[in-house]
Amino acid sequence: MGWGISRLIGLKAAVLLSVACFFQGLGVTLITFPLIYASMIAILVSIASHPSIDLPLLLGKASDGSFPLWSWIMFSPFLLFIHLFVLLRRFVKNEPLYTEVADGVFVGGWPSSVEHLPPGDPAIIDCTCELPKSSTISNNAYLCVATWDTRAPQPSQIESAVRWSVRKRSQNKPVYVHCAYGNYALLPMFG
Repeated sequence: MGWGISRLIGLKAAVLLSVACFFQGLGVTLITFPLIYASMIAILVSIASHPSIDLPLLLGKASDGSFPLWSWIMFSPFLLFIHLFVLLRRFVKNEPLYTEVADGVFVGGWPSSVEHLPPGDPAIIDCTCELPKSSTISNNAYLCVATWDTRAPQPSQIESAVRWSVRKRSQNKPVYVHCAYGNYALLPMFG
């Protein structure tokens, strides 16, 4: 499973704080405050995403996959970083966007556009709390199971998602389950 989001974002917080201290030492206070703010947000996210706390509702992602304005403003250093990181990772890695794991059931990474979706106008199970539902896929059936990256949903969330996907499959609708990067953490629930 690697480092996990809480350690990586905690490391990011330490680096940002160190850079802020460096600029403060040079007397460049104008850039110090934004760096300290970004560091404090990263520390908050690191704590909230720790497995013993696991508080994905911190970011305020709504059941329709959107973020409220207050969340975009408050958590912008983290949300923008994650957006860029996911897009950069997709560009650098040559991984498939999705994989069909059963007839009509696909798993993969965050679909930033319609081109990143499997064929057949799939119903989408979004297992991210840090990435919004793309406005380009607004016509697809959608279920948000807000989960920190590298963390698993709660058993009740998995059961609800399975029931929802079974209903969609009974309507001959493909189902696309995605996390941020395409790590197939939810694969066992379809096994």
